[in-house]
Amino acid sequence: MIRSMPDTSTSPLRNALLTQIAGALMAFSLVWLARPFLALPLFHIAVLQGVFAAVVSWRFGAPRWWWLIHLLFMPLVVVALAMQIAPGWYLLAFALTLLVFWRTDRSRVPLYLSNADTAAAVAKLLPEQACEFLDLGCGDGLLLRRLAALRPDCRLTGIEHAPAPWLLARLRNLGRPNVAIRYGDLWQQDLGRFDVVYAFLSPVPMPALAEKARAEMESGKLLISNSFPLPDTEAAQLIKVADRRQTRLFCYKIGLRTTPKPRN
Repeated sequence: MIRSMPDTSTSPLRNALLTQIAGALMAFSLVWLARPFLALPLFHIAVLQGVFAAVVSWRFGAPRWWWLIHLLFMPLVVVALAMQIAPGWYLLAFALTLLVFWRTDRSRVPLYLSNADTAAAVAKLLPEQACEFLDLGCGDGLLLRRLAALRPDCRLTGIEHAPAPWLLARLRNLGRPNVAIRYGDLWQQDLGRFDVVYAFLSPVPMPALAEKARAEMESGKLLISNSFPLPDTEAAQLIKVADRRQTRLFCYKIGLRTTPKPRN
């Protein structure tokens, strides 16, 4: 069994902290140089720091949504301090965020949710006979709930490591005997007994998922990856879902047509 996680040596939280520090150093250096001519209010300095941090984030190739986070972070901190919000509210917001997203900085897997159109497309990919299905990182369990209604003959298992989505998935699938929700690390889950494995992760863990699937899944079993292809691997089928986000399902027959593509 492959028990490795994707390489997380470049932590996004560490990179974010370094970016904010770099933005602060550039902003305060500029303010210090301009102090004989111009005195900026604290909020304007915070905006300047946000602009520098966003530029640093852009220059180092961070995703676009990180640019916005860096741009707004320090100005929002200054605004929050001016509003004199009780510290308990910050603690509550942090606790709720942690329960929902857990250690995304380590797993590098955000909370992605599969819509009804995707569930219908996945249901059509299941074998005609009853099968064992696994959702790696099942989130709120809605995909499994929809599949359970479409294919009550199949045994559906979901695994989730974030406490709040796991609890919601359990509650959402109460009374459905063909659905099992497990709390745990997807990298510790053996894939060997499953006929179909579904994953909606992120680009970062895909090499590790490919290695795990080839090591544990039986030849000819189906791996479905939502939106993110396995690296250097030919998909047996590509399904384009007619939904608003134009979802693509990469379908791999493990052991069949999954040989790595030749590199130039």
